[in-house]
Amino acid sequence: MGYLNNSVITVDAILTKKGREALARNDGSFRITQFALSDDEIDYTLFNPGHPSGSSFYGEAIDGMPLLEAFPDEAQIMKYKLTTLPRGTAKLPILNLGFSAITLKQGAQLAITPQTLNYLDNEQTYETSGYSATISDIRLMSDFAGLGINTAAATTQNTQSTLGTNVSKTIIGSQFNLRGTTVNTLFGGQTSLATTLTVVGLDSGARITIPVTINKTTT
Repeated sequence: MGYLNNSVITVDAILTKKGREALARNDGSFRITQFALSDDEIDYTLFNPGHPSGSSFYGEAIDGMPLLEAFPDEAQIMKYKLTTLPRGTAKLPILNLGFSAITLKQGAQLAITPQTLNYLDNEQTYETSGYSATISDIRLMSDFAGLGINTAAATTQNTQSTLGTNVSKTIIGSQFNLRGTTVNTLFGGQTSLATTLTVVGLDSGARITIPVTINKTTT
């Protein structure tokens, strides 16, 4: 979703592949219950407190920036979502997954427990609401599960199924279990397949994306 221009409130909304998949079920499961805001296009270095025309023009350059139209690529849009942090926060929280990249053989399993650093004065490294994890191509996972968060929203999100196409899948938890695909036909003539894993802290808004590679097992 995106504003077409910055002079009138006209909204351009399109469905992702996952959204079209949910709509195609025609079973009432396609309901928009939440939304997020982001400021991907904003360059805050353009804020000019020394503008000769006074304070009303400090943000003139920012107000005049062109905005992106909506497009369904979570790797390129909505990367910097707006969030509310406790008053007095001096450093932005960051996520640590324990991995800068993930490489799995077919059928191999891995458990990831995210930690949030620079969070709540470093009094805790986990987030009460947990984390969302999005795999860009769910075909590469034979198991992709979120554990540890038992809210109604997490249960609903984690039980959603896909149709086996190259769509993303998002789950919620405090721990995530991954298992590489065992389907040989996905590889074709390739020896490895690549996708990305994006994890977002649901309380802090901290975000990290790492590459995921699944290597074909040859016998």
